[in-house]
Amino acid sequence: MKALYTIALWMFTTVAMAAGTVWIDVRTPEEFHSGHKDGAVNIPFDQISQRIGELKLEKDADINVYCRSGRRAGVAESTLESLGYTDVDNIGGLDDALKYGQ
Repeated sequence: MKALYTIALWMFTTVAMAAGTVWIDVRTPEEFHSGHKDGAVNIPFDQISQRIGELKLEKDADINVYCRSGRRAGVAESTLESLGYTDVDNIGGLDDALKYGQ
């Protein structure tokens, strides 16, 4: 299972980097599996500092984070900024993320 996860994460990273914006769903895996924005990767907000390196992003990458209501995304945004990421946006909740760019 870990191998499939690693391959899926690598594929996501490749596609996301080509698209320009990285979408991170910071909800729980259960919430993520119940529905998420197409192309989003799931890193729960309380794991963001330990796992953001898996995406191999530049510090100036365009990163959008969302959760259910925006609270956890706000924590994730602050954490990423404290780690040196300079272009992080809290989009709010899943509904906001789904409407984003339409």
